[in-house]
Amino acid sequence: MAHLPWRRASAAAATAALIALAASTPASADLPPTDFEDGNGGFWGWGVGGGEGGQPYVDSGMLCGDSTGAGLYNGGIGNDSFTIAAGDNVLTMTIHADGPVPVQLSGPTDADQHVSQEIDVDGTAEVSIPFTVDADVDPAKLIVFVGEASDGPRTVCIDDVSVASAGIEQVVNGTFDDGLNGWTAYGFVDGTARVEDGVFCATVPAGTTNPWDAAIYQDLSLVAGDYAFSFDAKAAGPVRAIVQQEGGAYASYGEIAAGNLDEWTRYETGHQANADPVDPRLGFQVGGAAFEWEFCLDNASYLGGVAVEPYEPETGPRVRVNQVGYLTHGPKEATLVTEATDPVPWELVSEGSAVASGDTSPLGTDASAGLNVHGIDFSSVTAAGTYTLVADGEESYEFEIGTDAYQQLRYDALNYFYLARSGIEIDGDIVGDEYARAAGHVSSPADGVANKGDLDVPCQNAADAAAVYTDGYGWEGCDYTLDVVGGWYDAGDHGKYVVNGGIATAQLLGTYERTKTAAAADAGALGDSTLNLPETGNEVPDVLDEARWQLEFMMSMQVPEGAQFAGMVHHKIHDDGWTGLPLMPVNDPQVRELHRPSTAATLNLAATAAQGARLFAPYDEDFSAELLATARSTWDAALGTPDLYAPVADGADGGGPYDDDDVSDEFYWAAAELFLTTGEQEFEDFLAGSDVDGADDVADGFYWGSLAALAKIDLATVPNDYAHRADIIDQVIAGADELLATQQGQEFGLALADDGFEWGSNSAVLNNQVILGTAFDLTGDTAYADAVVESMDYLLGRNALNWSYITDYGEVTSQNQHSRWFANQLNAALPNPPSGSVAGGPNADYGTWDPTISGLYPDRDCAPQWCYVDHIQSWSTNEITVNWNSALSWVASWMADHGQAATVVEPCSVSYTVHGSWPRGYNTQIWIENTSAERIEGWELTWAYPADDSVSKQAWSADWSQDGAWVSAEGKRWNGVLKPGQRTTIGFIGEPGTLADAPPEQFWLNGQPCTTG
Repeated sequence: MAHLPWRRASAAAATAALIALAASTPASADLPPTDFEDGNGGFWGWGVGGGEGGQPYVDSGMLCGDSTGAGLYNGGIGNDSFTIAAGDNVLTMTIHADGPVPVQLSGPTDADQHVSQEIDVDGTAEVSIPFTVDADVDPAKLIVFVGEASDGPRTVCIDDVSVASAGIEQVVNGTFDDGLNGWTAYGFVDGTARVEDGVFCATVPAGTTNPWDAAIYQDLSLVAGDYAFSFDAKAAGPVRAIVQQEGGAYASYGEIAAGNLDEWTRYETGHQANADPVDPRLGFQVGGAAFEWEFCLDNASYLGGVAVEPYEPETGPRVRVNQVGYLTHGPKEATLVTEATDPVPWELVSEGSAVASGDTSPLGTDASAGLNVHGIDFSSVTAAGTYTLVADGEESYEFEIGTDAYQQLRYDALNYFYLARSGIEIDGDIVGDEYARAAGHVSSPADGVANKGDLDVPCQNAADAAAVYTDGYGWEGCDYTLDVVGGWYDAGDHGKYVVNGGIATAQLLGTYERTKTAAAADAGALGDSTLNLPETGNEVPDVLDEARWQLEFMMSMQVPEGAQFAGMVHHKIHDDGWTGLPLMPVNDPQVRELHRPSTAATLNLAATAAQGARLFAPYDEDFSAELLATARSTWDAALGTPDLYAPVADGADGGGPYDDDDVSDEFYWAAAELFLTTGEQEFEDFLAGSDVDGADDVADGFYWGSLAALAKIDLATVPNDYAHRADIIDQVIAGADELLATQQGQEFGLALADDGFEWGSNSAVLNNQVILGTAFDLTGDTAYADAVVESMDYLLGRNALNWSYITDYGEVTSQNQHSRWFANQLNAALPNPPSGSVAGGPNADYGTWDPTISGLYPDRDCAPQWCYVDHIQSWSTNEITVNWNSALSWVASWMADHGQAATVVEPCSVSYTVHGSWPRGYNTQIWIENTSAERIEGWELTWAYPADDSVSKQAWSADWSQDGAWVSAEGKRWNGVLKPGQRTTIGFIGEPGTLADAPPEQFWLNGQPCTTG
């Protein structure tokens, strides 16, 4: 969620070409720009000296005249061979002189004046005078007077003279009549940025250092030409009004030094861009004063350039399909965009021949897309191959039936996390040279290197802390530093966040934990040596190795003993101030700071550490114990300070806020994970006493700020003896039923309501798929599975934009997500995001828009599904984050396990009975029954313990082995054959370990799931 806003810069020459987001139409000039390099340009004079016959003369590319008489108006330089078009216009020129120079612009007679000003010139003046005429002026006359000033004879020269239609207003909502639409403001005192009566005002905090520490800005799209920049301001402090390149060389395209006048003042200047400006941003930077002051702004205008045509994204063929493909036995749905209201024929084509056909089903107008659509159902086709769909004169992109792409997507989505690691070199031998990079943020601020690093990080400076923490707790920073090297970069920036990293870690852990509990899971798919990691081959499942990288970082964020908020967890660490794009982690020059601890961050660590403790227990007993101790201590710390919230104000200076003032769901989640890991009554009692426990909230989905559904999914699926577990399972299924109804009512087949297209809408779809997939795991009802599959169709191209939001999966995919190092769009030497990176997706919440999407839709008129652009500067629609790819990892793994969606037949039944137990052991008997119609010649029974239980050497009637959590029992020669209906029994003495010893609930016989009796 890190993304914002104004970058530090210095003036530099403009280079490269404008990254065009839309087509444009040039405006015309009435008096073309005249620079006098080749003569007088049609200008004449009277009463001037220095030239022949009283005419002006050219000197060094300027047109000059010497005064010949007393009085400002005694002699002049003029032109009357041009016209002025009705409407807004602008007169621009450069005047070289000393003293006042009158300028007049009139019609055929001097009585009809449109401009009459005396320009005070001290050597050189850049003049830009906007004016309006009601009707065409033909001919028009311009005169620059050159008479003597009060101090005697002089020379007046002019250059770069033009009279042009003012052209296009490039500023969106410069009058603030539409609130802050089009603008982004940051760095002001919390709650003071406001628009009242069409005027923007905000309080600039005391003690800011740089102009860009507080600003209001918007991005523009400009071409070479003349511009008139003007605004009204009331500013007791300094104002730097600037148009500059955003990123790259930070080239300045003109600025005005304003302010220090606590009264309304009009500012005007002219800019001339000799080449197309690159990524121009207009802003008002107001930092740098020691005192607090009020800044007000109105009538911001940047006139000139070109008219930007309404943005219309290219959407390709009107037949919208999953561009990757469909499962052999799964649903196969497509959507046709058409004006037709009656059914139209469709054909499924392979190798030029139609293999199936039918008629579309008119569905009416899809509210989220604003399109009239028809449905196409070709689910009856099961033959593997490559196909296209043809309907209404359009042919879809190619797709497969019988695709196995989800097997690779499972790994690509998870491999994203190694590339997101901080504090470690990304090894080209592991990921390829394209993605190799040096370790970022490994140094100390005291090392004197450009990259300040995370080795010895101080707390937030006192001035910033005082400005954002205004609750009863307050905070003035701290007197300690922490080594917080490691963890994942959260999104497109270099920030690291415990809250967002927490849900991402939980979903990676949950993706692995599902292999223990879901009948359809492929137990070996997420084992050791399955991902591209340096730890691969260490006999620990790779996905756990990846989760450990973040867990260790989050543990390092704890407040040390003896300090304020001891035992709690710092909310985040990031740069003190925003940085630009592109920027490799190793080159980040900003000082890093720890931000105030929060109850939410503390509970995120408690929950994930508890979950990690049970999953790591079979592989690393010491790390498991460390995790559990951390989970307990942070739980206690959160109980001691249950209302220390992260404020929204702490999201304007170098990182996002992840603000959350309701942590009842985080408490419930942490208690759930601690109960599942320990089985202790304290945590069960907390769950049962929480209002969250009985709330029907699963259909609301989940995200980093609302985690109840995530907790309930684990309570429903991980073996445990919670007294309310059956009720929790019912809640999960009921929530899935609501999401299923939503999905089945959507013309494009996604599990998201029409009003759900907000920031990160694709992650909302994915997390709803997690709920639906869990319901399938719990019930085996294929309706839930089909909803997961069809929602994946939406993400992979069956949508209004005909766009796959997962990089490299489909014909047209997201490639330019917001990132400082996956920044190929800005620097061809850098890579695009890796395959399997999911973009945030359409965002119709206009108040959260970035300037790029605001510029494309200045009237905020995009239908929800259209509010997206694959541009690196559109962080509000095209960001990448760890918590979005973690959701994709879970869903992609579920899809891979779902295979070709064939009906799962459970050929066996298993009963697992503990006949007696004692402190260090228990006696277990297992019955295995062949419930199929086929003879089983040799069998292997497998299961995974939820935590740290193990099978002792006292085991009988099978050949036993255990690898981590996974147990295998192979039949002997005398009991290895099971006829249909035949049973056999085996047994062992189990050793319970130190964690909860709930019995396993899912078993597989020869890789096939068994029912449990």
